[in-house]
Amino acid sequence: MFLFNAQAIVFLLLYLLVFVLCVVALIDLLRRPAQAFVSAGKRTKGFWGAILGVATAVAFVALPPFDAPLGFLVLIAAVAASVYLVDVRPAVAPYSGRGRPGPRGGGW
Repeated sequence: MFLFNAQAIVFLLLYLLVFVLCVVALIDLLRRPAQAFVSAGKRTKGFWGAILGVATAVAFVALPPFDAPLGFLVLIAAVAASVYLVDVRPAVAPYSGRGRPGPRGGGW
């Protein structure tokens, strides 16, 4: 009986982590200007908004008390949010006025 409860707690924590990851990615997306995505050569802000909006909704519905059997979709939501945070966000940051400036060159 304890093993079932421990597994349930681990799944709850993982689903909660995915939901928080999706919310952080969505909030970051909303704070970026649309032109930054075009300048960085990434998809449009609307495209990423749709992807992250659906990912956040799926991650929310998978949380208890809804407890929908969406394990595979939650994994896809985690991948979508991770791709945004690891690939798109750093590429868009220099064009949105909030990112760290890149190397300026010029030796020591």
